[in-house]
Amino acid sequence: MRPLRTFTALILLLSTYALADQVSLKNGDRMTGTITKSDGKTLVLHTADAGDVTINWRAVAAVKSDEPLHVDLANGKTAVGEVATTDDKLEVSTSSGAVSAPLADVKGLQQQTDYEKLERPSLWQQWKGGVNAGFSLTGGNSQTTNLALGFLADRQTLRDKLSAYASSVYATSKITVTTPILPPTTATTTTANTEAGGARYDRDFDAKLFGFGSADFFADALQSLNLRSVFSGGVGEHAIKNENTTLDFLAGLNYTHESYVTLSRNLIALTLGEELMHKLGKSTIVNEKLYFFPDLSSPGDFRGTFDLATVTKIAKRFGWQNSFSDVYVTNPPLGKRQNDVILTTGLNVAFGE
Repeated sequence: MRPLRTFTALILLLSTYALADQVSLKNGDRMTGTITKSDGKTLVLHTADAGDVTINWRAVAAVKSDEPLHVDLANGKTAVGEVATTDDKLEVSTSSGAVSAPLADVKGLQQQTDYEKLERPSLWQQWKGGVNAGFSLTGGNSQTTNLALGFLADRQTLRDKLSAYASSVYATSKITVTTPILPPTTATTTTANTEAGGARYDRDFDAKLFGFGSADFFADALQSLNLRSVFSGGVGEHAIKNENTTLDFLAGLNYTHESYVTLSRNLIALTLGEELMHKLGKSTIVNEKLYFFPDLSSPGDFRGTFDLATVTKIAKRFGWQNSFSDVYVTNPPLGKRQNDVILTTGLNVAFGE
C-alpha cells in the first residue's frame, strides 16, 4: 500500500505543478503560482507559500499561464487566452488563433475572470470600504461623552466608480458644581453634533478625463445649520492613477440649499477641488480632499472644506483610523463662527476585497 500512496502523492504534486502558472526571471530563478495582474511595470504572482509576490516586469524572462489572461497591448488592442513567451515575445492563444507581441509592448495582464467581474459587475458587486467607530468617556469633576461613527465605501469598475459615505460626531460635557451651602448643580453642554453623508458617481471618458455628479448633505447643530444640501456636476482629470497613488483635479458647478435656524438661502457656486490617495508602505492609506466653493451670486463669499484621514491596518479586517475635517464659511449666521473643526480617532472595520 505504501508504494501506491507514494505514487498517488507524486501524481497529485506533478498535476498541481503542471496546472500552475510559471514565471522565469532573467537571473535564472523560476516561480510558480497564479498570475493575478500586471500593469506593464510589475507583475503580481500569487503563490501558495509566500502569498502575493510583486516582480519587476523588466526582470521577467518568460511567463506561461494555464488559465486565460486578459492582455492589454501598446497599440490599444487586447487579447484573451493562455499566454506563453518565445524569444522575448508574448504569444496569446486566443479562440481565433495566436496573437504575438514583444514583451515590451505588454501594458497589462489580468485574470480573465477578474476582468469580467470589473467589466460587467452587478450593482451589489465590487464594493469595498470600511466602518469607523470611536468612543470616549470620562468621569470625576467633569463628565464627557464622545461618539464618532463613520462609513465609507466605493464600487469601481473598468469605466466608472460609485462611492458613498456617512459620518456622525456627538459629544457632551457635564460639569457638577458643589458648595458647602448650596446643593450640587449640574450643567450639561453639547460640544459637537454633526451629521454628514453623500454619494458620487464618476464616469471615465478616457484614461485621463472623467465626468462626475454628486450629492452631499451636512448638518451642524452648533452652527444652527439644520441641513446643507449640495448637488454638483462637472469634469475631472486623473493627474496620477496607479495602485499606490491617485491624484484627481475636479471643476464644475453646484446648486446649494442651506437651511439655518434663523434663515434659508439658495445659491449657485463653482466646485473646485482636488483629491489624493496614497499608500504608505503596506499598512497605511492616506486620503486627502480640498474643495473650494465660490458663490457666483455673492462675490467674495465662499465655502471651503478640507479632509485628511489615515487608516493603518493592524489585522486582516481591522485598522486604526484618524481623521481631521475643517469646514469654513465666510457668511455664517450672526453670532456663529466661520470655522468648524472635527478630529476623530477609533477602530476601522474593513469589508470587501
